[in-house]
Amino acid sequence: MKLFSLLLLLLLYSGTALCITDTDSLLNELSHTIENKEVYSSRKEDRIKNLKQRLNRQEKLSLPEQFEVYNKLYEEYKSFKFDSAFMYAQKLQGIAGQLNDTTRATYAKIKLSFILLSSGMFKETLDSLNSVELAHVPDSTKADYYALKARAYYDLANYNMDNYYAQRYITSGNRYLDSAIALASPNTPQFYSLSGFRNLKAENFDEAAHDFRQVLQTYPPSSHDYAIAAASLGNVYKATGNIEQAIYWMAKASVADIKSSTNEAVALMSLAELLYKQGDENRAYTYIKQALKDATFYGARQRKIQVAAILPIIEGERLTTVESQRRRLFLYAAAVTLLTGLVVLFAIIIFRQLKRLKMAKRAITEANNDLHELNDHLVEANKIKEEYIGYSFNVYSEYIGKLEKFKRSIDKKLMARKYDDIPHVLKLVNLKKERALLYQSFDKVFLKLFPDFVSEFNAYFHEEDKIIPKDHESLTIELRIFALIRMGIHEHEQIATILEYSVNTIYTYKTRVKNRSILPNEEFEKKIMAIKAF
Repeated sequence: MKLFSLLLLLLLYSGTALCITDTDSLLNELSHTIENKEVYSSRKEDRIKNLKQRLNRQEKLSLPEQFEVYNKLYEEYKSFKFDSAFMYAQKLQGIAGQLNDTTRATYAKIKLSFILLSSGMFKETLDSLNSVELAHVPDSTKADYYALKARAYYDLANYNMDNYYAQRYITSGNRYLDSAIALASPNTPQFYSLSGFRNLKAENFDEAAHDFRQVLQTYPPSSHDYAIAAASLGNVYKATGNIEQAIYWMAKASVADIKSSTNEAVALMSLAELLYKQGDENRAYTYIKQALKDATFYGARQRKIQVAAILPIIEGERLTTVESQRRRLFLYAAAVTLLTGLVVLFAIIIFRQLKRLKMAKRAITEANNDLHELNDHLVEANKIKEEYIGYSFNVYSEYIGKLEKFKRSIDKKLMARKYDDIPHVLKLVNLKKERALLYQSFDKVFLKLFPDFVSEFNAYFHEEDKIIPKDHESLTIELRIFALIRMGIHEHEQIATILEYSVNTIYTYKTRVKNRSILPNEEFEKKIMAIKAF
């Protein structure tokens, strides 16, 4: 019995180690795939280009042929870029109207509804779906319709996350999902996918896992359909507490999404969250950053909100980096102190060797200067960290307060059944004003940390080229760009995302400012980074 127990433990340990090794290898593959993302995007762009060329050829395509090409373009764009997919969904509706084909019209409206839902436009999605006529369409189209409507209610419940309305939405989603399953052909990928989703909602996890594995056997590992099934299987394992398997299948889904040039997917975001909880902060930071880029490129509103909810991962990573630098500085200080003692000891021993003594003293002086400079950087970094942590919490608190006030206002309108007043409430949200307040708050905190930034910045320009802000608590666009650079944000893409400008615009502003400076272009940013805080 003892021997049997020992063998069993060895087998279990070997199986666990093998699973961990496979997952780590898969995560390395995912990181490599992200590095080559542009290769896969380029292939998709080539397919899109060929389809557009077919539309632009001299020979006139018939309306059904145009419908077919527009549908292919829609399929290429639907999980790649929202605005283009939306445009081709509208073109499908237009062609269906010209053909007076109710089946195609219903098909086109379902496609439009799908892209609206993918971008987080819940009201518009339900309005579009509620206008669909199902009287004369095949069962397969009806199944697609009910499945999409179920997903709309499930997503709406996840978005609201309240105890009152969310349960209603889930109940409606279950009802429509049951209708879709009843209409789907048995033993097909669509049937198993719908059945797996229903079992997952009902917490029948074994049956759900079986269904999604049936779907995975159908599609190639680089397709978006495979990614959906793999992510769903990952959610099953996440719900049962098997985090290692959840990470494995979310990674498989993420690889498939990138290879199929899918920017709307949530697998990478979910994977980052799981890895963060497991303590793998470096990979989590890389993946959440890529998820944010994808959501921004695609134009998915709710995905940006979901990524923002995981932004503490980024902040935590930055804090970890600062703490790591502080520990390194402490080690440097200890090493310098030890070196100083050794130099003094050697100076006493070789007192008569004046030349070596002078060289040792010079080395000690340089080391001490480096130590003071490093300590100054550390004090500055800690001060900036403290100020911006307080600033971040204040901003988050203000926005949470505004969101709570906005939610209460909407709830009141809904409870009072004043549905027509809701658009008026929505109009009260002035995003342009909120963004201006955010920039104003950033300017104030930055100038508090760097009170001499504007004057030292203008010292590098002739009098007629100096940039003068409108008041002492604000920055111009040019100053704000270089303020972000002073804070350590150097990538054009990241600055463009923060300031809501294109990358070309940021590059133009930087180049224009550098060209007016009295400094060489290659020295300008070094001088900006040398501006001291407080």
